[in-house]
Amino acid sequence: MNDSSWGAPAGSGYWGPDQGPAPAGPAYDGLQAAQTRPMPIVPDVPAGDHQDDHDRGAAQQSGPLFRDETPNEHPQEPMSSPSQPAPSAPQKKSAGRDLGAAIGVGVGLGAVIIASLFIWKAAFVGVIAVAVVVGLWELTSRLQERKGIKAPLVPLAVGGAAMVVAGYVRGAEGAWVAMALTALAVLVWRMTEPPEGYLKDVTAGVFAAFYVPFLATFVALMLTADDGPQRVLTFLVLTVVSDTGAYAVGWRFGKHKLAPRISPGKTREGLLGAVTFAMAAGALCMQFMIDDGTWWQGLLLGLAVAASATLGDLGESMIKRDLGIKDMGTLLPGHGGIMDRLDSLLPTAPVVWLLFVIFVGTA
Repeated sequence: MNDSSWGAPAGSGYWGPDQGPAPAGPAYDGLQAAQTRPMPIVPDVPAGDHQDDHDRGAAQQSGPLFRDETPNEHPQEPMSSPSQPAPSAPQKKSAGRDLGAAIGVGVGLGAVIIASLFIWKAAFVGVIAVAVVVGLWELTSRLQERKGIKAPLVPLAVGGAAMVVAGYVRGAEGAWVAMALTALAVLVWRMTEPPEGYLKDVTAGVFAAFYVPFLATFVALMLTADDGPQRVLTFLVLTVVSDTGAYAVGWRFGKHKLAPRISPGKTREGLLGAVTFAMAAGALCMQFMIDDGTWWQGLLLGLAVAASATLGDLGESMIKRDLGIKDMGTLLPGHGGIMDRLDSLLPTAPVVWLLFVIFVGTA
């Protein structure tokens, strides 16, 4: 822009750099006289600096990719601007999620689970089957969107629901048979499409069948015992308490990263909180809720739950980082998707089932 234009006198006929002479008349002369004022001369900036400022601004505005990351974990160089002075005090820690929505959704899910669990066992089996189908839909959708992997959803959904029911009706043997048939159905179903990508599609399908419905079947196996509802409730309580302890202690006291390349939000202090909370809850649950259970068994159970829940959370974080996504879905406000709630539950289910069998048997 020509800097001399800013000082053009009123009525000189100058209207703008590209618009030609201004229309004549007292109205325009008066407006020009009222609005014209001296402007500071801004030095020319090299063209390359504009791109640098744009990139720096984009980095400044982008939020954390993953839910367990906070803005403080990836500090950005503040932009110098005369109209935006640097903050005088550091920002407070952010919880990283909508706690109100998360608590509301959690309470609603807990009510559904407890009502179905203690009123009619078969209804809770249906809840597990629905969660499995939705989880499979989320997982296969993200695989196709991000990696172009087409794991066949129809045989996975049908076989996954059948797997859960078979585990409840026929025990571990029924679950294994249903798992084998589901894998076979995945292999056959994919044959209806071109052979390109067959191996990766069926491999992802078999992985999905094992990861979601087969591991969830161990919850149905717990339910078959006489005190099945109490066992399932203990399993759920310990997993939730472990996650809550890790989150609360890690958010307040966490300083040492547990696995920074996988989940930067996880800290060793948070893991210690998970172990402490889960062991205390395990001792209480085994002593007062489980037939023939004792407090020391609950301590071991809580320790195992804290370890498996943490590993399960890290495992799904690996999957999400490979896919380049924050959450598996958006179905549950404040939580993400169904798979974002099942991440620690799924690998914990077989661990808890096995320890129940060792401590108090299957009846």
